[in-house]
Amino acid sequence: MLRRTFLAVTAACMLVAGGSAMAQSYRTEYRLSTVLGTAFPWGQAGERWAALVKEKTQGRINIKLYPGTSLVGGDQTREFTAIRQGVIDLAIGSTINWSPQVKQLNLFALPFLMPDYKAIDALTQGEVGKQLFGILEKQDVIPLAWGENGFREMSNSKRPVTSPSEMKGLKFRVVGSPLFNETFSAAGANPTQMSWADAQPALASGAVDGQENPLSVFVAAKLSGVGQKYLTLWHYVADPLIFVVNKEVWASWSPADREAVRQAALQAGSENIALARKGIAGSDNAVLKQIEAAGVTVTTLTTEQRDAFVKATRPVYEKWSKTIGADLVKKAETAIAKR
Repeated sequence: MLRRTFLAVTAACMLVAGGSAMAQSYRTEYRLSTVLGTAFPWGQAGERWAALVKEKTQGRINIKLYPGTSLVGGDQTREFTAIRQGVIDLAIGSTINWSPQVKQLNLFALPFLMPDYKAIDALTQGEVGKQLFGILEKQDVIPLAWGENGFREMSNSKRPVTSPSEMKGLKFRVVGSPLFNETFSAAGANPTQMSWADAQPALASGAVDGQENPLSVFVAAKLSGVGQKYLTLWHYVADPLIFVVNKEVWASWSPADREAVRQAALQAGSENIALARKGIAGSDNAVLKQIEAAGVTVTTLTTEQRDAFVKATRPVYEKWSKTIGADLVKKAETAIAKR
C-alpha cells in the first residue's frame, strides 16, 4: 500500500514536472507579420487570428501583430525568408510577395487566369491549393489556411483606361515581382517597382501616375486623396493570402495547441475572405459607390476591352507558365473551367 502511494505521488510529480517543462518551452510572445495594418482586412485578419489563438489555447500562446512588415524593415519581399530563418514566427503573407522564393505562387499573378471569385476558390480550396501547401511545407513553414487580399484593379491620375494604347506613357507602381513588371510593360505602361511604404508618397508627389491594388486597399488607404481619380476594373490578377507558422515554432507546441492554432487560422481566414469581398462581390457594390462618391471615375471593361489586354499580355502568361510549371498551370486552368 505504501509502495503504491509512493509510486502514485512520484508519477504525479513527474506529470507536473513534464507539464512545467512544456510550459517553459512556450515563449511569452510570438511575432506575427502582415504587410498591412488593422485599417485593412489583411491586418484585421492578423488581429483576429491572434485573438482566436489566445482564446482557443486558454492563453498559452500569445501573439503580437507586427504590421507593415516591420520585422524586415518594411520590405515585404524579404518576409518569407525571415519566416524560414525564425526572425518571424507566424505570418499572413501574400502569394505575390512570397513568389520570388516560391516560384509556384506566381500562379495567381498570371495575367487574366482567374476571371471571377469562383475561379479563386476553385484554386485555393481544391487540389491546386493542397499542392501549393505541400510545396510550402518543404520550405520550413507550416501552411494552415487561405485568406484573401482580393482582385487587383488599376487606377491612375491622368485618364480613364480601357485599352493597352491608353496605358502608353503612364508610370505605374507595381510590387517587387518581375512578373508584374513584364505584365504592365506588355500592357503598354511604364512600371516601376517599389514597396507599399514608398508607394503612397510617390503617388502624392506625382512621381508615379498609377498603381494596382484590391479595392479594399484603395478605400482604406484613401488613394482618391493622392490623385487616383480614374479606376479601371479588369480583374487581371488576384492576391490570395496564406496563414503560416515557422516549422520549429510549430514543433514546439503540443499537438492540441497546434490543432487550436490551425482551427483559429481556418476561422480567421474564412472571416477574412468574407470581409475582403464585402461591398465588392456579386450584387453588393457598396465599395464601388463609396469610391465614386469620392470623385473617382470607375470604368468596367467590356468583354472586348478585356480581351485586348488578354491578347497583349498572353506572351507573358505563356513565358511564366513554364517557370511556374506547365503541369500546375494546366491543373489550375482545368479547375477553373470546371468551377
